Amino acid sequence: MLTNKEKELISEIRKGNTRAFSNLVDGYKDLVFMLAIRMLGNREEAEEVSQDVFIKVYKSLPNFKGDSKISTWIYRIAYNTCLDRIKKIKKKRMHMDLDHIDQIAYADLDTAFDKMVQTERSEMIERCLSKLSAEDAGVLTLFYLEEKNLQEIEETTNLPVNTLKVRLFRARKRLASVMEKNLNKEILQSNG
Repeated sequence: MLTNKEKELISEIRKGNTRAFSNLVDGYKDLVFMLAIRMLGNREEAEEVSQDVFIKVYKSLPNFKGDSKISTWIYRIAYNTCLDRIKKIKKKRMHMDLDHIDQIAYADLDTAFDKMVQTERSEMIERCLSKLSAEDAGVLTLFYLEEKNLQEIEETTNLPVNTLKVRLFRARKRLASVMEKNLNKEILQSNG
């Protein structure tokens, strides 16, 4: 399943080429961070987890067989590392405050109005995703924002496709409910 370019990159990393590993990190760091921040709801935690993910990737690379895409393999490591961090956090404090998520830098848009609209939508989606469980936010992020198909998500989460279909269905319903409550609250506040 690996492309020739990916095989060559992995071969170079296994030989100790640090520049090749740096290229791998550069290629996936933003996507790993986005998954981590959506699952963890905290920028600092997401940054730490992102670093942990790439340490695990580097240490595990000699054992990577290439049965799946390298992106799927990295996402699986990121997803599992996020779940491990959540368990660790929950042991320290039983209640996480998910209402205060730092904002993610947004790409420049053509006009100020478009940027404002996009920012408002993104902020609302972020707020709504942060109110879901980490598992729901993670699956929705992988499917809709990272545009992974069910087979890729299955490889990432180790959950069967049928379970993922049910989880996605339920997560969408929960997200719709949260979004509806948020919109109703905003309408009431603006019409005060």
